[in-house]
Amino acid sequence: MIAALYVQKGGCYYGLPNVDPWDEERDARLYAGPHPVIAHPPCNLWVNMAAVNWKRYGRQKPAWYSGGTDGGCFKAALKSLYKFGGVLEHPAFSHAWDVYPVIKPDGIGWTRDPLLPNVYVCEVWQSVYGHRARKRTWVLYCGKKPPPELNWERKPGVSQIGWCNHIRPTKKPSLSKKESQSTPIEFRDLLLRIARSARREDR
Repeated sequence: MIAALYVQKGGCYYGLPNVDPWDEERDARLYAGPHPVIAHPPCNLWVNMAAVNWKRYGRQKPAWYSGGTDGGCFKAALKSLYKFGGVLEHPAFSHAWDVYPVIKPDGIGWTRDPLLPNVYVCEVWQSVYGHRARKRTWVLYCGKKPPPELNWERKPGVSQIGWCNHIRPTKKPSLSKKESQSTPIEFRDLLLRIARSARREDR
């Protein structure tokens, strides 16, 4: 059994055997084990655009600013990952990596944390797993077995994450917010395989 945390209700993790989906209504911050996890903690307050939206439009303060918060979602996801094993994914260069003691990727392939046993991180582009945008993603793994090799190809996307065109206009078509945030089935299945290879940490 795998617990899929912070997923969309009725999304790609629903209806699968041996997958327990936790959507917003269930509140993944309350997850207490014992199964390995796939964690997709909300990222909207951890990316650079959060600062733009706050300063320009008066939206919620970025989570890494003084007084900002994501309601403890990333912290809870990290705790579940370290305690039960599995994988956590967030956008590349997420500021959560600056706030919490999380190792950053170093080049192509997995980077092993020198301080935390059985913890690895990497950058993968979801374009090689079916996403129409390149969607650079950092994947954090915790498990007693080393993580498997992934597809490290840097494939350009055929489309653009919608808000990027407001900063650096391109000729690529923009994706809708829903499609931008979606997890490709091939990438979902990859995360499931990795999570299933992870054993719960004895912590």
